[in-house]
Amino acid sequence: MLFAIHCLDKPGALDQRLARHAEHRAYLAEGRVHLIVAGPLVSDDGTAMLGSLFIVDAPSREAAEAFNADDPFTKHGIWGEVIIKRFDKRTDNRSDLPAS
Repeated sequence: MLFAIHCLDKPGALDQRLARHAEHRAYLAEGRVHLIVAGPLVSDDGTAMLGSLFIVDAPSREAAEAFNADDPFTKHGIWGEVIIKRFDKRTDNRSDLPAS
């Protein structure tokens, strides 16, 4: 099942986000869920990180919630708001786009 995980940083969390970035990336590499898409949410001008967005393939909502709960960014209070919703992929006409 696919889930969208939308996370918004707490105000002033950038320094802590940067300090925990390597730990966060290592956690994502563990493969607890299959990451379809993952990356930071950024300001319109691309200069400031505001949160994170994940599309994950997980066996259940509980697995998606556990994945988020164990993320170092969650454990260290970087995200102020997290929304997890089931996602129904219907169209992907840009699958040739490279990761940035």
